[in-house]
Order: sequence, then C-alpha cells, then structure tokens
Amino acid sequence: MSRHPEVKWAQRADKVFITVQLSDSKDANVNLEPEGVFSFSGTAGTGNTHYELKLNLYDKVIVEESKINVGVRSIFCILEKAEKVWWKKLLRGDGKAPHYVKVDWDKWVDEDEDKGAGDLDLGGMDFSNFGGMGGMGDMMGGMGGMGGMDEFEDSDDEGQEATKPADKAEGDAKLDEHGAGTSEKKEAEAST
Repeated sequence: MSRHPEVKWAQRADKVFITVQLSDSKDANVNLEPEGVFSFSGTAGTGNTHYELKLNLYDKVIVEESKINVGVRSIFCILEKAEKVWWKKLLRGDGKAPHYVKVDWDKWVDEDEDKGAGDLDLGGMDFSNFGGMGGMGDMMGGMGGMGGMDEFEDSDDEGQEATKPADKAEGDAKLDEHGAGTSEKKEAEAST
C-alpha cells in the first residue's frame, strides 16, 4: 500500500512552487506533463515505505522551463506556468484540496506584491530541468542536496544594541576616519 507525502505549494504570476516533504527519499521519480499533471513516486523510511501522488494542476505548464531539486528533506520543484496569470487554486476541479496538500506560507506572496521569483531565496539549490528528459526517473540518481544553509547559522551580533550618533552628546558624535564614533570605539574595545 502506498502513502501520500505532504505537499506544500506557493505561486507567482509566472511560476508554481511545489515541495514534496519526504526525508531521505529513495528512487524518487517525478513526472510533469504539459497539460498540468504532476506525479511523484518514491520510497522513504526504514521500512522503505512507498509514497506516490498525482496532482491535476489548475492549468498548463511549460515542462522544458520547469526545474527540480532533490534534497535530503524534500523535493523542490519550480513549475513554469504556460500563461502568466495567478491561479485561483493549485488543483483543477471543484472539490477541496486533499489533506496532504498545504500552502507554503514561507514562499507565499500575495498577487499585489508579486515581483517574480527574483525575491525568493532558493539557498543555492542545484536545479536541473524537467525538459528533454521524458519523465524524471532517469535523472533522480545523482542529484545534489540542498546547499546554502550557512545563512541560517546563529549570528555573533545577537544581543548587541545598535546606537545612533544622533542619540549621543555632541562631542561623542564625531566620527574617525573609519566612520566609527568615539563612544562606539570604546564600546567595541570593551566588548573584546
């Protein structure tokens, strides 16, 4: 018996982002058809549980310009819409979306705030094209994991207050040749 993995989605006027949440997936197979059919199958877990899903997307997509990244924790896809318009929902039909399909609020942008995918931080993911592959089964083997996670490390600046020269006495607001005020230099020297 197969199970459905959790799927998160978001969109822009020209793209749909689909993330299949499945850690340590094996034998991942993703297929995208121009009519807007997205299918996934693969195994995961210690018992090699089989997962699969088939989504009839709201509208058509351009397979050749769509991209995929198979990572350690998920399979992330950027699907290029055939028409650059906002979809009312992810899936075709009048029914409610299945319980395993959820909105990806981390990637979601409202229609009036859409500036394209340029504002989405993809964290250095290694993408390959769907196009020209005749399905994704052949290309799943050697995909790289998700990179660029350095930006999420804790900052050394936590707990330090920022001060403005305008908030200080007139004599303290003088800047040296490096742009630091005398009081900032004293604070910096004291903290080291």
